[in-house]
Amino acid sequence: MPHKSKVSGAERILSIEKYLRGETTSNHLAAVHNVACSSVKKWLQKYLSLGPNGLQQTSKNEFYSAELKITAVEVYLAGNGSLMEICKRYSIKSFTQLQNWILKYNGREQFISSGSGGTTIMTKGRATTYDERIEIVKFCIECQFNYAQTAETFRVSYRQVYTWTQKYLKYGVQALQDKRGKRKSVDNMTEVEKLRSQNKLLQADNKRQAIKRQQTCRLRLHQTG
Repeated sequence: MPHKSKVSGAERILSIEKYLRGETTSNHLAAVHNVACSSVKKWLQKYLSLGPNGLQQTSKNEFYSAELKITAVEVYLAGNGSLMEICKRYSIKSFTQLQNWILKYNGREQFISSGSGGTTIMTKGRATTYDERIEIVKFCIECQFNYAQTAETFRVSYRQVYTWTQKYLKYGVQALQDKRGKRKSVDNMTEVEKLRSQNKLLQADNKRQAIKRQQTCRLRLHQTG
């Protein structure tokens, strides 16, 4: 049976936002944070009633996961918010803290969760083949765009997973091809090879959509219940 676990306000906000986007389940969040499922439901109720501020804690000691750090930096580098907006959204204590994460990210270092037992996420990438990138993007889509889990599973960087997945979503499988001329170009691939790659990713997306529909129905039932 789960015991009481310290979960920061920033972690609760990130978790509930992922839940509302259909990227995870309440049972999964309970397992990740080592809390009872009823606790996650209370977080959801507070978020829906009071917004993100309802999940903020008054304690001066904040703990940030590696995934939250990476997410905050990626959002900023993508131009989706100012330092102030991102700090407010993820309950980050200061601009300096976020700026330090950005410098560390650009320096291709590791991110480690604050506190004991934190998860490490590599920001330094590695060379991959076209077939590897297909499998990586497929896995990422199937696990509801969990970039951190995908990066850890395939031993590549968070940024690589994010970039490849976004390229595929915008431009298709051809965007996953190496542009330096060291791999077989898409133009030289057979139609069967192209279709096989595309089919893998379409199947992954269909699986993701089915899971998302189930989660959306569950959320509606919760809100109307």
